[in-house]
Amino acid sequence: MKALFLLLFLVFQTALAQSQDNLAMADRAIVATVHPLATNAAIKSLSEGGNAVDAALTAAITLGVVDGYNSGIGGGCFILIRTPDGELIAIDGRETAPKRATAEMFYRDGKPDTALSQSGALASGTPGAVAAYHMAWKKAGSLPWGNHFGEAIKIAENGFEISDRYARLLASRKELFEQFAASKELFIRKGKTLAAGEWLVQGDLASTLKGIAQNGPDYFYRGEVAALIADWMDANGGVMTRRDLATYRAKLRSPVVSTYREHTIVGFPPPSSGGTHVGQILNMLEQFPLSEYYRDSRTKYTHVVAEAMKLAFADRAYWLGDADFTRVPQGLIAKSYARDLSSRIDLDTASTVKSHGLPPRKFPARPERHTTHIAVADAAGYWVAMTATINTSFGSKVIIPGTGIIMNNEMDDFALAPGVANAFGLLGSEANKVEALKRPLSSMSPTIVLKDEQPILTVGAAGGPKIITSVVLGISRVVDLEMSPREAIQEPRFHHQWSPDRLYMERTNEPELLNQMKQLGHTVYPTSSAGVSQMIYRDPESGRFTGVSDPRTAGKAAGR
Repeated sequence: MKALFLLLFLVFQTALAQSQDNLAMADRAIVATVHPLATNAAIKSLSEGGNAVDAALTAAITLGVVDGYNSGIGGGCFILIRTPDGELIAIDGRETAPKRATAEMFYRDGKPDTALSQSGALASGTPGAVAAYHMAWKKAGSLPWGNHFGEAIKIAENGFEISDRYARLLASRKELFEQFAASKELFIRKGKTLAAGEWLVQGDLASTLKGIAQNGPDYFYRGEVAALIADWMDANGGVMTRRDLATYRAKLRSPVVSTYREHTIVGFPPPSSGGTHVGQILNMLEQFPLSEYYRDSRTKYTHVVAEAMKLAFADRAYWLGDADFTRVPQGLIAKSYARDLSSRIDLDTASTVKSHGLPPRKFPARPERHTTHIAVADAAGYWVAMTATINTSFGSKVIIPGTGIIMNNEMDDFALAPGVANAFGLLGSEANKVEALKRPLSSMSPTIVLKDEQPILTVGAAGGPKIITSVVLGISRVVDLEMSPREAIQEPRFHHQWSPDRLYMERTNEPELLNQMKQLGHTVYPTSSAGVSQMIYRDPESGRFTGVSDPRTAGKAAGR
């Protein structure tokens, strides 16, 4: 066992050594993304006079080209912005269920069939990314709209080299790509998916991006692209129409604001579950002396945090959904409710959480009617946390012919039926059932942390439900354990989502810790990764930025 751990440790350290670009320090601005080309594009945007919002949008659009299995204009996003005057802007670009969508369309032979919600024409919600990007630009951007597309167009036209990870993901989904003509044409050559080192050129996507750059979002939602999407859907048994696209709107939401040990935590509201449950978990953890636990025993720290995760995810499964359709209790982040939940945590043994809790039934007013994270901040005072996704790798596996757009499979984030888990093993309830024009529940958790009313930290992640727990661990490690941003991100992570009742622990955790967690009654499930995270920290005294891209991927942080 010790030999295995040593091997894993050496592999992890080698990865760190190979990812020397994952840490950056700067005085004027900082960027962290999962791909060097996207980070470079964002830095170029800053050098041209753009602010952090411009850089984040440029990075997001570029990631849709080079990291298209995670995000792109065929998907959606949540954007959290803090402006220099302290305004908090939360832009909801989550996909919506088409107007003709019903839960029954995912049934086959009288039973729910998740294959229908995970690939093909029925799997996609109406994309929201382009509308959200445009709203963020209008609210806080400084460069001309078209400037955000230049690097993405250039890379799509000229191509880029396929990485080992990209190639592995392509190979694992070959049978699905073969079902869709444009996907097969782009990704499969001579009967094989593209291999690492081969060049991927996306001419159709370049043309689409040029059209959006020149004509704005109408080109996507009401013009040629909308027609191509709707016509393909109609011909292939889908329900998305031109009207669904033409009527899509990004929405301004009120951020979820909570506190943690003299820090203000700003998160994203429903349909994100992240802001609510990051706040809820931290509220529970506030009841425990975590720094003392960690110094004395990593086991006690890990146990308490895992138990808090478990309790929050039980609530997530029952209470959370699109706030336009479901009344989500504000009491989920009440300190009194956290004290009640935390009293159920036994320091000596893992608990069995049978069901959700009962938060105070105070409701907010109704609002007006696989994944990547981008972190950017600048000295002018703009901070951006953006999480974007097409859901699972390569989304629905559908590329719309003539557009180069990979369509999302966000319909799988709805609860298809009681007791039916989605691709991430998550359960849902009536609050997250399929309904026309509804936005499916999401784990995306873009977060900004303030101290003394000034932003000091932003963090977010990719990884489905592991996003929430990655963000919690990032914040706790900086605030409670006084780790540096790099230490907080590279430290082995763990995750519990209530159902299934498993404690996922990265294999780079010490074997002794895994064994001790088993002895406390946890069902330990070793995993290669418990999320991929990006973080930016600003030293309150010097004002200097530190940016970290997760060494678990070949990302990049850079500043100027």
